[in-house]
Amino acid sequence: MSARASPGVQASPRVSVVTPFYNTEPFLKECIESVLSQTYGDFEYVLANNRSTDGSFEIAESYARKDSRVRLVDCETHVGQVPNYNRAMALISPESEYCKVVQADDWIYPECIEKMVDLARQNPTVGLVSSYYFHGRNISGVGLPPERSVVAGREVCRMQLLDNSRFFFGSPTTVLYRTAALRGRNPVYSESALHEDTELCYELLRTWDFGFVHQILSYSRTENASVTQSVRDYGLTLLDHFINVSKFGKEYLSEEELTPCLARSHSRYMRFLGTSLLRSRGERFWDYHARGLRSIGQSLSKRKLVFPYVVLGLWGALRRRLAGQA
Repeated sequence: MSARASPGVQASPRVSVVTPFYNTEPFLKECIESVLSQTYGDFEYVLANNRSTDGSFEIAESYARKDSRVRLVDCETHVGQVPNYNRAMALISPESEYCKVVQADDWIYPECIEKMVDLARQNPTVGLVSSYYFHGRNISGVGLPPERSVVAGREVCRMQLLDNSRFFFGSPTTVLYRTAALRGRNPVYSESALHEDTELCYELLRTWDFGFVHQILSYSRTENASVTQSVRDYGLTLLDHFINVSKFGKEYLSEEELTPCLARSHSRYMRFLGTSLLRSRGERFWDYHARGLRSIGQSLSKRKLVFPYVVLGLWGALRRRLAGQA
């Protein structure tokens, strides 16, 4: 790596904010300005360029020249998304107490860092703080009672596994980590997981409590060409839930809860795949699901695993058509 434009940053910042970026010229300025406009000012801001070929580096460089909190790192090689995030996370100050990822095509509200740090500071057992967030036009992260701002980590994981409609972790932009919870993890994000940020949360909450700010504090873009957006209609929430129940169910659920929960999750997911066979999905779709299943030691066979659910898909489609004619 080489830092082509990096003014000195303040000593021992309490928060390290990280934005890894690659060819995000249309969104990067809004992202950076949202961080620099925070009501909380005691932070360093690491901008890590993954060999962008558009004007992203120049945008980041202009901010690094103007604000001493910004440290721009121009990485020497281009790597994939998750290795890029891990490389950026390795750049944070060893003295920081908290770490906040802001993805280059997202942005955060002015009080985001202040509110999250304040909750974490008042509750030393909290290793991960989240909040409500905009996912495109939709408000996500709902489901916790408003009077509960701290929940046992194991309890919040159990809640999510039992109810797939609840998802409090959001994207990397949604959460703040206590840096102590990340120390010893190298790399921070698993490079073999399909949804590495979600799995990181489940792993951290084995030993840490979960904090939640009952305000909308971040915005995750959905209309761009990001990796997540490109698979938004791939049934990723169904696959994600099945993976998480398979991986973490034994830790967070009782034996009486695990068996029916896993059966429901598997049935919903396979029904979706069966319907997808009827829709003649492309190769990228099936590669995505094959990769996800491999992460939990399973394989994807359209005939053996999915075909029995085609009948259910056909029956469901017929019922909907008959109901529409009634």
